[in-house]
Amino acid sequence: MPNIKQQKKRVRTSAEDRGENLRYRSTVKTMTRRLQAAVDTGDKDQISAEHAALQRWIDRAAAHGAIHKNTAARKKAQAARLAAKG
Repeated sequence: MPNIKQQKKRVRTSAEDRGENLRYRSTVKTMTRRLQAAVDTGDKDQISAEHAALQRWIDRAAAHGAIHKNTAARKKAQAARLAAKG
């Protein structure tokens, strides 16, 4: 445990940042599973809605630095292939 005031603050803010990054990554995974479920049912409207929402979350996660920009591009490409299959 740090003794210096600034280091105590860094530990606190790092924990907050880690929680926020986890929220972004977890939501992207959840949205991907929702897209997969929509593809399995074959509902075109649902697929397009889930795909659009997933792309927004991936872009948001990359903008905040929760995921790397290349990872975001890869996940968006995977989502596009999945949506096209449905």
